[in-house]
Amino acid sequence: MKGRVSMPPSQVEKRWVLPLFMTSLLLSFLLLTSFNMGLLSSLSSLISFQIHQSYSSPIFVDKTPPTPSNMNIPRLAYLVSGSKGDLNRLWRTLLALYHPRNIYVLHLDLNSPKVEREQLVARTANFSLFAIVGNVHVITKANMVTYRGPTMVANTLHACAILLKKSRNWDWFINLSASDYPLVTQDDLLFTMSKLPRNLNFIEHASNLKWKELHRARPLILDPGLYKTAKSDVLWMMQKRELPNAFKLFTGSAWMALSREFVEFCIWGWENLPRTLLMYYTNFISSPEGYFQTVICNAPEFNITVVNHDLHYISWDTPPKQHPHALTLNDTAKMIDSNAPFARKFNKNDPVLDMIDMEQLRRKKDWVTPGGWCSGSPQCSSIGEDWRLQPGPGSKRLAQLIDRLILSENEFKGNQCR
Repeated sequence: MKGRVSMPPSQVEKRWVLPLFMTSLLLSFLLLTSFNMGLLSSLSSLISFQIHQSYSSPIFVDKTPPTPSNMNIPRLAYLVSGSKGDLNRLWRTLLALYHPRNIYVLHLDLNSPKVEREQLVARTANFSLFAIVGNVHVITKANMVTYRGPTMVANTLHACAILLKKSRNWDWFINLSASDYPLVTQDDLLFTMSKLPRNLNFIEHASNLKWKELHRARPLILDPGLYKTAKSDVLWMMQKRELPNAFKLFTGSAWMALSREFVEFCIWGWENLPRTLLMYYTNFISSPEGYFQTVICNAPEFNITVVNHDLHYISWDTPPKQHPHALTLNDTAKMIDSNAPFARKFNKNDPVLDMIDMEQLRRKKDWVTPGGWCSGSPQCSSIGEDWRLQPGPGSKRLAQLIDRLILSENEFKGNQCR
């Protein structure tokens, strides 16, 4: 056609073919790399469960022994409390629980004789291992504690405040009584918990109050332990109260393992919820079985971190399950098969405690439970590196419990503050 001339491709156009192809190949490689890195980052975040991440997938617990490292072994903060006549068994529980990596607060309440409280201070000061490490502390100004009133909650918060003042270098707070006893070594417990996100909270809870609504939530009580130095039962008021509508009530076990972050939330109270509920539970019967449950389950930033278990084996009586049986040698199989790290309650010097010391803890009389930190003597009189662990059979049992509680996504999410 006129005015239209067909010409062959110029050499200039050909020169751009190879650079264009290489540029496209490089861009494709970078795109795929970026996608893969994003996927790996997502998987890493999923498995590590960073603080405040929503729990969309289960936690995977690696059961292979990790390379020993001071960075990934947690530290535990314990409150061990007792009352009149509990000096010796509180001391025995402390020895069974001891690990130089942890921190301990001991408390004999105001109902215990002054001489017992003074002996506890003296024993702690004169025990060579405790004096060297400096991680065992006694509340010398004793509190009055009555289980049915709010004084046990106040004492627990007091111990938490002391632990935070002494050190913020711990990961979980665990409260025990003198009638509790460990079923695994601290090496077993630290080894297993080293694989867990540090923001998990082990706290048994339920929102279906059932009989507790009538007998605990609606009555008003006054605890004389708040203003008297002698222990006495709570006083019942004639008036009843309605259930609150500003928050939802939860109930559960008084024994728990709380993350340091949640403990700080309760102590420092940068939100008003812990203080509001502390005032509400002041007149609540058996408030130790409801305060922490109600706080954590009404706090959106924490209610996704709750594992519905108190880490205890307890043999309850028939409903309403208010009085646990004293455990004996006849309960050995059930205790061990529960895979729980703690059990309660035990009578003083019951033979079952000797069995636990010998078969589960490998603990000699009047000394601490040995572990990977022991150095220089079978009696653990010298201290090596406190992050070296020697987990035993107890760690495998405990891993089975954690698997059941957390690995199943449906069970884990289905049991959170419902």
